[in-house]
Amino acid sequence: MSLALPRPLSPQLRSALLRLPLPATCLALALLLVLPLIGLRRQPRSNAAGLQRLLGSAALLQSFGTASGQPAPELWSQRLGPARAQQLWQRQPRLWWQFWGAHADAGAYLVLPAELVAPRPSSPLPAQAVRLDDLVVVAPDPLALQLLQQQLRVRQRAPHGLEQRCIALLGQREAVLWNGAALGQMLGPLAPLALALQQGCLGLDSRGASLLWQGEASATAGLLSAAPPVPTPGPHRALAAPVVLELEGRRLGLISQGLLASQLLREPLAQRYGLGPAQLPLLQRTPFRLRLRQQPTGPFQAGLELELAVGPDRGPWLEVLARTRKALLDQGLLEQESGASGQQLQRPGPGSSLPVSTWEREDGTVVGGWRWSLPRGGSAQLPRLLFSLGPAPALTAGSAGEAGMGSSADLRLRLRPAALARLGLLPESLPTLVRRASQVELLGLSAPADRRGSQDPQLGLAGRLELGP
Repeated sequence: MSLALPRPLSPQLRSALLRLPLPATCLALALLLVLPLIGLRRQPRSNAAGLQRLLGSAALLQSFGTASGQPAPELWSQRLGPARAQQLWQRQPRLWWQFWGAHADAGAYLVLPAELVAPRPSSPLPAQAVRLDDLVVVAPDPLALQLLQQQLRVRQRAPHGLEQRCIALLGQREAVLWNGAALGQMLGPLAPLALALQQGCLGLDSRGASLLWQGEASATAGLLSAAPPVPTPGPHRALAAPVVLELEGRRLGLISQGLLASQLLREPLAQRYGLGPAQLPLLQRTPFRLRLRQQPTGPFQAGLELELAVGPDRGPWLEVLARTRKALLDQGLLEQESGASGQQLQRPGPGSSLPVSTWEREDGTVVGGWRWSLPRGGSAQLPRLLFSLGPAPALTAGSAGEAGMGSSADLRLRLRPAALARLGLLPESLPTLVRRASQVELLGLSAPADRRGSQDPQLGLAGRLELGP
């Protein structure tokens, strides 16, 4: 539905109105205001109004286009019955939707244009269905329908910011909107790592075996801010084995903030690794690269590496390592140390051997360690600090211009979901499409003001998913 602005009054009509007595003028103005409102009330609301009313009930809301020659989706057959589903599918609606509530176990709700299912107000509705403006919502069962009707009776605030932009997107093309409840259901124990993506919206586009997306996300729902800049993806780079995950960012706080909100994690960090309140802010503001490497042999399935661009002042980091060393020794671990001393590290020469610290159990099993490394460019570059859990810290060849640690993106994620699933390291609740993908890439870019240390930045998102064979 579109609104047409009224034409301006002609000079003759304006002059005539001015000559009328005051009561007549008021009556004329009232008619000019009230008659358009009556006309609007006689018109049905748009799909956007119906989708807007679903926001309070939906944890995940997704729109789909239709393609000729394709069978009716399984969800249609489940909610409408095979015969009715096929009959309606042949009419090829431009868009349809599905959503999940906060309790995903209830199943997906099917959302269709009312003109397709029940074109007249008196038209009968399918079982477990309710009309919502220009939409018909079909619930998975009577209890889910009752829950939805109760939620729809609650007065909701008008959407704004990200929500408002996403409602418009969902009414125009294939897209998806999620909140923290949906993210928690899909990621499970990994959800605190995605605090910066608690609420988000993506427009989707399929190209052959690739699914591409662009959109935005935020750590805080309901922000009034304008849309953040959307990053421009570079050429597709395959993540080579044995690396199954690589995550890079401007500051470690983007992924650690949610984890460190829990006292259950802060206490072990302080007790087992010596990382207390004075050391954590130093970690959180440091550019980082995190990698997960598959280990074909040995006691560990995978090894975790965290590389930090510590900057020119390495004194605070030497203090962090000293505290961590004491905490590990107190736990009975054994250290194998080689390379230069901390004083030599301040000005490493061309032939210097940078410090390496490897930690073992009493049985000789290596459980991790740290080492200093020089990025590509030699001693002219600032050393980086590499921590590892699992196998001994490998010498990696980072470069000062590589993505993440010095790139234009605030966050860059590449992972091989199918490989992670084979290792049992991927949440079972992730969508099947994601679990079977050969690679997923995600870029996040914040506005310039958010890069100055904002704890809740808005991120523009872009990425792709590559399907496996």
